[in-house]
Amino acid sequence: MSSVDHTPAASRGPRRLATPRQVRVRAGEGGRPEEVDGRAVEAVRESWLVEDRWWSDRPLRRRYWEVVTDDGRNLVVFRELAGGRWYAQR
Repeated sequence: MSSVDHTPAASRGPRRLATPRQVRVRAGEGGRPEEVDGRAVEAVRESWLVEDRWWSDRPLRRRYWEVVTDDGRNLVVFRELAGGRWYAQR
């Protein structure tokens, strides 16, 4: 009979998501991305709005878009609605 160690591994703390990086986006009607860093957007898979921390001094308002570029890459980009800057999440 083999013995199995059921002791949990040491926690490394919460995992952080990839830090968003600023990107250049040319947007069309309704704010839909048409180009991301010079790559044409071939398809929009999904779009959603995030409004969080509305009760705080630093509310978060972002419009996210999951897109496919002409080179086949899947990207999630978002626009900070307060400042207007665009970022890529992955």
